[in-house]
Amino acid sequence: MPHCEISIVRHAIAAERGEEWPDDTKRPLTEQGIARFKEVVRGLAWLEVGIDEIFTSPLVRARQTAALLAAGISGKPNMKVLESLAPGHSVAAVLQELAQTARRKRVALVGHEPGLGELAGHLIGTRRALPFRKGGACHILIESFSTRRAGELQWFLPPRALRKLGR
Repeated sequence: MPHCEISIVRHAIAAERGEEWPDDTKRPLTEQGIARFKEVVRGLAWLEVGIDEIFTSPLVRARQTAALLAAGISGKPNMKVLESLAPGHSVAAVLQELAQTARRKRVALVGHEPGLGELAGHLIGTRRALPFRKGGACHILIESFSTRRAGELQWFLPPRALRKLGR
């Protein structure tokens, strides 16, 4: 029987890469990204997603997304940076860091593609990555952060569907 709930959320729409943002780690969310993600959070609340802890990539756009999520979810969950959620880290690194850091059973992970899609695919026991759109999310039930048994995908929704649920 699953003991942990994981909500996986890709960061919202961010500023384009380019001369204005030579350091990719500092690219912020756009005004449109913020506005749309607030609607996504209302959709997550409508789905009655429970979150006790939010773990985010250290990149600015992910931290901003995580802060919007924390502000809009009941219970005001704690937010912590998880270095392994930054681009370029393996699924194993994320799970190892989560197993050491997570103190609660209902967590949200905010990060980037392709890492999040690979993580979600691994958690549900498929070799295929789930393709997350910016602001999209999924919800997976697992036994523990260190289990080898496949988890159960509860739902996987693009941001447009989540925004409609939140209206």
